[in-house]
Amino acid sequence: MSAAGPETKPSASQHAEARVPDEWVIDQDWASYTPQEHDVWRTLFERQARLLPGLACDEFVQGMRELPITSDRIPDFHEMNQALRKKTGWEVVAVPGLVPDDVFFDHLAHRRFPAGRFIRKPTELDYLEEPDIFHDVFGHVPMLMNPVIANYIQAYGQGGQRAHELGVLHKLARVYWYTVEFGLIQQADGIRVYGAGIASSFTESVFSVGSASPNRVRFNVDRVMRTQYRINDFQETYFVIRNLDELLALADEDFGPIYERSQNQGDLAPGQLLASDDVLARGSGEHHLRCSPKAVRA
Repeated sequence: MSAAGPETKPSASQHAEARVPDEWVIDQDWASYTPQEHDVWRTLFERQARLLPGLACDEFVQGMRELPITSDRIPDFHEMNQALRKKTGWEVVAVPGLVPDDVFFDHLAHRRFPAGRFIRKPTELDYLEEPDIFHDVFGHVPMLMNPVIANYIQAYGQGGQRAHELGVLHKLARVYWYTVEFGLIQQADGIRVYGAGIASSFTESVFSVGSASPNRVRFNVDRVMRTQYRINDFQETYFVIRNLDELLALADEDFGPIYERSQNQGDLAPGQLLASDDVLARGSGEHHLRCSPKAVRA
């Protein structure tokens, strides 16, 4: 996933040695969570646990089963990381909020997933601008228990470092957005959720799979790299992979020519369809037609 071709993955010993500056890693301080904060976690967890069967992919469900995550309390990273390290060599580290791009990529390249330690307010259950611990842990960590996704996100971190140097980070960010955050997968029993932004959202879990409004298009990395996205509303287009191995294949892809092609071809609006698209479901667009215009991330 680097612009210059595949990169060597760090060894287990390199994971331990490669560290970002101390100010970008903090103690989770689990004991400081209040009963009210645990109650928010419980509310979010229980409603997603009821909703996701039949919507989330098999790998997400399996990851949840294997993790020491329950509804009654916010997870303790120390406990959770024991299971995560054993399965895929990843760990979750607490960070003070959104971190700089280079810090984010360094974390991912060394199998550390940065997570906010705070949890949203009871008034923010359905929408939050900055990712909180529920999004980061409930949404992302179950898929990090899958070796394919574990390798893919590490490769993204490695590729991100190179993309940042080349000034094409926004192109690679679209790939992350439409896979790790808002990706769908085709299973034998239908289209299912694997992206964390969907899996952690009560409303978008239903919208992405069940609504007639959005487009559902077969994943193509060239196409995705050109596509803008919604940052504070449901997506107008979701890209559907056939299987997780399709993502892992991207780790060995030379992104240099793709960056160049996407620059020459120009950007696409979030809901725009092309004649060359493999359209699985052409959306009506009704949701965005009846809503006021929302912000688009270029």
